[in-house]
Amino acid sequence: MKKTILADSILLGVTFVWGATFVLVKEAINTMPPFTFLAVRFLFAALLLFLFMLFFARDALRGIDRRLWFSGAALGLWLFAGYAFQTFGLEFTTSSKAGFITGLSVVFVPFLALWMLRQKLKRNALLGSGVATVGLALLSLTRDLSVNIGDLLVLLCAISYALQIVLVGRYAPRYHAFTLALLQIFFCGVFNLIGSLLFEDISVVFSPDVLFDPWVLWALLICSVLATAVAFVAQNQFQKFTTPTRTALIFSTEPVFAALTAFFWAGERLDLQQVVGCLLILAGTLFAELGGHDDKPQSEPVPSSS
Repeated sequence: MKKTILADSILLGVTFVWGATFVLVKEAINTMPPFTFLAVRFLFAALLLFLFMLFFARDALRGIDRRLWFSGAALGLWLFAGYAFQTFGLEFTTSSKAGFITGLSVVFVPFLALWMLRQKLKRNALLGSGVATVGLALLSLTRDLSVNIGDLLVLLCAISYALQIVLVGRYAPRYHAFTLALLQIFFCGVFNLIGSLLFEDISVVFSPDVLFDPWVLWALLICSVLATAVAFVAQNQFQKFTTPTRTALIFSTEPVFAALTAFFWAGERLDLQQVVGCLLILAGTLFAELGGHDDKPQSEPVPSSS
């Protein structure tokens, strides 16, 4: 139980970092195209993590085998797919609707965990997911509830993120957290680099206006170190002591931290509906926490179905 509480607390810290860096990323991609930014962010993070392991965790590097390469590639692929579907979806839908639909990963995770990990559906987790979803709707949605192709693309983004969380629940107990995170980050960077070459002008990276833009430099440094290398090592290390469903609920608080950061950093105001939405997201997370820690994490290897 103590390990679960610690794991949930660490994952909440990871979520805070992701939410707090949202303003930085938003400003940076006004200068650098999104796939290019993500490619540089993830590949730089992979390089930093590799160098760290070379000096402090070399034994873990020696343990990389074919199955670990595959597991890291699968995690990197679904993480990239989430970014890609969201990026294309935003071409056709609003940011508020995209934020809500992306948050629906909290609904998909329990059912994917039931199917892929044979983890039972817990009443408190389902209740928490429902409350958090209502909170996401209040925080993100406006009166425009029409559905278009962009919404469907962002829905695929939510499913991709849900699959990434569930697969971490499968792979994390099997492998060293550093090596699994290293390969996941590396492959996500490679896939984003391919996306950049296909859909963007990657030469913009070498423009002086971009290279010396303080927002871009700070965003890349902070996101590469804290929001990528440290964050994904932490997820791989600590999610094994909790469940994918609880992880998804914790990750659903990201827009709350993003909204708070935007308020204090950029002066963006929240109306009453959005404040209530934030409170419901937090309440949904608490439902899962106060409901007990009897839902067991995936601690043993399971036969692969992917």
